[in-house]
This record gives sequence, C-alpha cells and structure tokens, in this order.
Amino acid sequence: MTAELAPPRYPDLRDRTIVLVGLMGVGKSSVGRRLANTLDLPFRDADNEVERAAGRSIPEIFAEMGEEAFRDGERRVIARLLDEPPHVLATGGGAFVNAETRALIKDKAIAVWLKADLELLARRVGRKDGRPLLKNRDPMDVLREQAVTRYPAYGEAHLTVETGDTPHMVAVEAVIAALQGRLAAASATGE
Repeated sequence: MTAELAPPRYPDLRDRTIVLVGLMGVGKSSVGRRLANTLDLPFRDADNEVERAAGRSIPEIFAEMGEEAFRDGERRVIARLLDEPPHVLATGGGAFVNAETRALIKDKAIAVWLKADLELLARRVGRKDGRPLLKNRDPMDVLREQAVTRYPAYGEAHLTVETGDTPHMVAVEAVIAALQGRLAAASATGE
C-alpha cells in the first residue's frame, strides 16, 4: 500500500518567493522559518548566505571591508536567491533600503514589511551581541535613526504586517492572512 502525500498547505501562496523586510529584531528570521515551515517552502536567511559567500561573519565583513562592501555582497546574494524556486527569504534590516535590491525584490517576489514598536525592538536587540550597527551605541537611538531613514523604503513593500510582543506563530498567521488578502484583492480586480 502506498502512502499518499498530503497536498501542500496554502498552494496559492507558494508560487512566488516571500521576502521579509524590516528593522533588526522584528523577527524576520524567526517568523520566516515558521512561515516557510507552514507553507512547506524552503527558508533562506540572506545574512547567513552572505556569510557563507564571503567566508566570514557579518561583523568581520563590516570590520575588515566596511558597510559598503557588505551591502554590495548582500545585493548580489539576494539577486542570486531571487532566481531560485519560491522560498521564504529573511533579509537584513538594510537590504530593502538599497534601491537596486528593493527593485529586484519588488519585481521577483512579494515583499512583506514586518513592523513592530521600537521599544520592543530595542529590548530584543539589546539582549544580543554581534550586530555591527549597534556597536557601542544605545539600541533605541540606532532604531530611531533607522526608522527615519528606512521606513520610507519599507513602505514600498507589497504588504505591511504589524507584529507585537506575541508568539511568532501569531505573526506567521498575520502574514498568511495578509498574503491571502492580497491574492483575493488581485483576483477580484483581475490582476
């Protein structure tokens, strides 16, 4: 007797890569892994892929080569990942700010801005080391500056999902609901 494979869940959400964007600490990787699992899609983390391609950690890339070299490598890695079959991609907080990277993502994928309260994000990122942009700086000051400079770019994402201090699966459900809403709206207008 052959076991039949169950059909994938949410087949209508599996035809394009879903790219999560947003500030550091918002949960792009944590939510992304769970979202990929729920949708039965592969998960990719752009930061991990950049480290693998460079053969060194992101703090080492920043220290040895500078942020500009990191962003250039990040852009090339994301372009390569977007040519792969559909998956869920978590990006670094600054990736979507790059106009070329943003245009690629908007053209080849569905961009979802995960947005959360800055105080919550400051508490989260304050608990972890290894974020080069926070080195010797107050997390809240950095996040406020980033909100001013990055929110206009993030606002160009196809969808915005407000997340809070809730379990990651609550955010996953909110992302799925937003994706389904977008699909329904496109269907209703014939897009």
